[in-house]
Amino acid sequence: MKIKVLLEPSDEGGYTVYVPSLPGCISEGETIEEALENIQEAIELFLEPLENEFMTEGAIVRELVL
Repeated sequence: MKIKVLLEPSDEGGYTVYVPSLPGCISEGETIEEALENIQEAIELFLEPLENEFMTEGAIVRELVL
């Protein structure tokens, strides 16, 4: 899966990273490399299934490859 991210220089130094397609998925880092590593982890957590919160009896879980 490819996801576009937006890196902006932070006023305090480093970079703030946003994921336009995932509202609220934001991270930061001191360097571009660190910011990209941090946003990758944030994306993984953002997309992590919340199966236990939404599962009802008889529910079926399937994975889709995008």
